[in-house]
Amino acid sequence: MNTESERFHTYLPREGHGLPHDPFNAIIGPRPIGWMSTRSASGVLNLAPYSFFNAFNYTPPIVGFSSLGRKDTLRNIEETGEFVWNLATRPLAEAMNQSCAAVPFDVDEFDLAGLTPLASQVVTPPRVAESPVTMECRCTQIVQLRGADGADIPSWLVLGEVVAVHIERSLLKDGIYDTAAGQPILRGGGPADYFSIGEAQRFRMFRPR
Repeated sequence: MNTESERFHTYLPREGHGLPHDPFNAIIGPRPIGWMSTRSASGVLNLAPYSFFNAFNYTPPIVGFSSLGRKDTLRNIEETGEFVWNLATRPLAEAMNQSCAAVPFDVDEFDLAGLTPLASQVVTPPRVAESPVTMECRCTQIVQLRGADGADIPSWLVLGEVVAVHIERSLLKDGIYDTAAGQPILRGGGPADYFSIGEAQRFRMFRPR
């Protein structure tokens, strides 16, 4: 039998991973994409994807993402308290990727990526009209993250309550949302890996009673 050191590559993150690319993002994944649209207090639109994103609560529904650094999305939410999550799909993958370009604050990523702003019903930031699922959100908390040593790090967790949901009717099969039909794309490891979900990946497992 192999020894533990032969079986596992073990490292302490503070000392480096010793690999060609940090594996952390690949292990925690594939990760859903937080494709966030916001509007600044002065009216400038912003659209950007975040791969540190997920759902955090059921009732009320709360989603959140982490901004690594003080980016435009974070600043806009601090100013207005609102954002919209847009489902990034396989057909929209190239546009999503284009929207993450490092551009000046006054550049409208909707225009940059060739996407259409669609007015929201409850919040001010627009939705991505081409996205089949969107969630309008009001910010509930912004938390600066800390390391185990108690020191603040330059990353902020943004949480928001979902106040309106828009789902294309074609994705509702007998009233149940069809995840695979939505064609979500998920972030993997390495500098460029993404994954998609299809019917072949579906399996069912009910909770024990």
